[in-house]
Amino acid sequence: MITVHHLEKSRSQRILWLLEELAVEYEVVEYKRDLATFFGPESLKEIHPLGKSPVITDGALTIAETGAIIEYLLDQYDTENRLRPTSGQALLDYRYWLHFAEGSLMPLLVMTLVLRKVSEKPMPFFIKPIAKMLMRKIEENFISPRIEPQFSFIEETLGKRTWFTGEALSGADIQMSFPLQAASTRMDLTNFPNITRYIQQVAQRPAYQKTVSKG
Repeated sequence: MITVHHLEKSRSQRILWLLEELAVEYEVVEYKRDLATFFGPESLKEIHPLGKSPVITDGALTIAETGAIIEYLLDQYDTENRLRPTSGQALLDYRYWLHFAEGSLMPLLVMTLVLRKVSEKPMPFFIKPIAKMLMRKIEENFISPRIEPQFSFIEETLGKRTWFTGEALSGADIQMSFPLQAASTRMDLTNFPNITRYIQQVAQRPAYQKTVSKG
């Protein structure tokens, strides 16, 4: 049986969703974060040296990294290729969005989150204005010029199709769901109706709803 080693408030929710879509039996082992460091517990390092999530075990195999896990699960359990295109532009789009999520979009979202958390930390009063100005400049001059075109591109793509590779759900959607959901809690998506629609349709899928209580 597949075991999902699920760290709270982590990206492994996507793996639970994929397993539900595949109707594959699995179990969840949950791990709590350290309240001071926000790191996972040492017990998670016994599963994988980095102690990060998601990570799954399937028999004697241990697979880490969301994209690698998605590919493995589709290779092993999606025998009818329901969640992965097999040829043409749809397959190219599948590969692109599968890697875009963590390779292009998430680093900028994480950077934004870190900068905002740092600005909220206690610091000497004479340093705080300088620190806030520096962080604002980083966001204005580095992050925004890069992330805004990405969201415009995503919005345009979802304006032409229901899911990222066409009219059917794929593993690329499983991968892209987390960064877009995360962005919706930190950004005003009023000007991105297609992205908003997409996030809502993900939340409405029965398989996804099953994971809410489990993850």
